[in-house]
Amino acid sequence: SYFTFFLIIYSNFAKVNSFELIIFFAIVYTILKDSNKGRGYMDIGNAVRLRILELCNEHNITVNKLATICGITQSTLNNIVNGRNNSTTVSTVKKICDGLNIHIVDFFSSPIFDKLEQEIK
Repeated sequence: SYFTFFLIIYSNFAKVNSFELIIFFAIVYTILKDSNKGRGYMDIGNAVRLRILELCNEHNITVNKLATICGITQSTLNNIVNGRNNSTTVSTVKKICDGLNIHIVDFFSSPIFDKLEQEIK
């Protein structure tokens, strides 16, 4: 459920200041409110966006710092995180994983990806 998801995310935000937490939950709320007209599913673009924010929190870095570490332009990563780009490439996800020293499987091993909406309609 989304309540469980929020609890998992909240427990990971112990190191984050309250302003960052408010911004994060505002983004999450917007995504969940708009996702698949309230049926509880999320599209892959929003799931990737949330996962990037979650990983930034886990590694205690900003999105801009992540861009620098990964060799991705700040504008590209900001467009992904702010929802202006909903079709992140596998290559970009791999760069993020390489920058964080995680496997691509670990990127997708998150409750965020448990309830994705059907892409083929």
